[in-house]
Amino acid sequence: MPAHPMSEGELLAFLQSVPPHTALVSTVRADGRPHIAPVWYLLDTSTADGDNPLGEIVFNTGEDTVKGKTLRRDPRVAICVQDERPPHSFVTIDGVATLRDEPSELLRWASLLGGRYMGADRAEEFGRRNGVPGELLVRVTPVHIAGLADLAD
Repeated sequence: MPAHPMSEGELLAFLQSVPPHTALVSTVRADGRPHIAPVWYLLDTSTADGDNPLGEIVFNTGEDTVKGKTLRRDPRVAICVQDERPPHSFVTIDGVATLRDEPSELLRWASLLGGRYMGADRAEEFGRRNGVPGELLVRVTPVHIAGLADLAD
């Protein structure tokens, strides 16, 4: 199929693909400069509704990292998830982040993220490592989502 905008179903499948892609998260520093960093992410489809059919994008970061500090000051975020392999596809998301630090939620999502990216046998290990005080759970509510598939076809 030639290059085309992704349908809602294609967006969902791409964002939940196995093996998973990493996301590049962009935030705005206090002086206006952009900051971008790779993150492991999950799609929380339990938060999907008519206005937000895909749900929220979830990742974690340290509260003292550039991401943590910039998101606390300005919750606007841009995310890009790409497949670098031919035929090349990508999804971009503009959204608004909310930050959470409840221990049970941190542990739950850090374990899920670890399982997705490192395998189920290491989920608990990564949960214990990343679901700790000083970490933040970031939940991004999309404002705009766009995806292009099969760019090289």
